[in-house]
Amino acid sequence: MLRVETPNKDDKVLLHSCCAPCSSAIIECMIANEIRPTVYYYNPNIYPLEEYETRKAEAKRFVMGQGLDFVDADYDYPGWKAGVCGLEDEPERGKRCLQCFKMRLLQTARYAAEHGFTTFTTTLASSRWKSLEQINEAGRWAAAQVEGVTFWEQNWRKGGLQERRNELLREYNFYNQLYCGCEYSRRRLEQRDK
Repeated sequence: MLRVETPNKDDKVLLHSCCAPCSSAIIECMIANEIRPTVYYYNPNIYPLEEYETRKAEAKRFVMGQGLDFVDADYDYPGWKAGVCGLEDEPERGKRCLQCFKMRLLQTARYAAEHGFTTFTTTLASSRWKSLEQINEAGRWAAAQVEGVTFWEQNWRKGGLQERRNELLREYNFYNQLYCGCEYSRRRLEQRDK
């Protein structure tokens, strides 16, 4: 198992979770390293609502099974859509994705500061489909906007975590989505399958 340490030994960690498959190996790794995060589920980008509810239920099922706290943040799809207005035709890993990460991680940083967390990180950094550079840029930017919190940059793809993710996916029979979540990535998937 990957050996990890928070930026400061006594950090109280808020883990932004995008979904159960991406979260499971990270949570397992944190617990093995004596870090008990609170899991923050904030993903207003997910479309449609049924998809959002399915992903949230899977994440909550795993988190609660680990005896961790699960924070269900608001689902504000219209607010998210307004936040990426003008970026609809951007490719995956383009400007829309960076803006989406900034929106989600800023909300995570705000929640962290308001609830006594000193550090936040995200399971987005485990997805091979996303730009780790964009995620880290968004995390650093969010932390700079909110006093008293640090973004924990961690490459959650290494140390066997990707393989463990796939094992846990099968072990827990997780729902495994085929697109990042937003309607624009879903549209591209549907067009590709035609």
